[in-house]
Amino acid sequence: MIKIGLLSDTHNYLDEAVFKHFEYCDEIWHAGDFGTIDIANKLRAFKPLKGVYGNIDGYDIRSEFPEQLHFQCEGVKVFMKHIGGYPGKYAPGVRNTIIAQQPQLFISGHSHILKIMYDDKLHCLHINPGAAGLQGWHKVRTLVRFVIDDTEIKNCEVIELGKKGMKESL
Repeated sequence: MIKIGLLSDTHNYLDEAVFKHFEYCDEIWHAGDFGTIDIANKLRAFKPLKGVYGNIDGYDIRSEFPEQLHFQCEGVKVFMKHIGGYPGKYAPGVRNTIIAQQPQLFISGHSHILKIMYDDKLHCLHINPGAAGLQGWHKVRTLVRFVIDDTEIKNCEVIELGKKGMKESL
């Protein structure tokens, strides 16, 4: 069983509350738009980190993180890409990749919209954790925690960090 802390779109702002909320996680996954390598370094100093670069990320992030990531976690195939869309409105090429690779979990960021939905046609759970940073048009900053236990994705929790202009009170 692996406990995952998932975030995206930090845009060079990392709320200290992330460390509290991800304290009992085994890994942290970042779905792109870190902002700078400092964000990645803080996260990976805390827990093992997997991630992809986003459209605002520069060479420092792009030299260490791929545009898309395919990996196995427990018995679940995972596909992560920053600009990915969601079931029914996938970004170009994403649907074809899901069909070819057959992941059980597809993670994206970019939209700043928290979305967790199952694609019945492609048999794949989609998670976009929303945005954890201060930049963008979202109103509430969010994270997601969940567990992968063998082939099951379960215990999904949405965490609100507070309104975009406010830090969470610890």
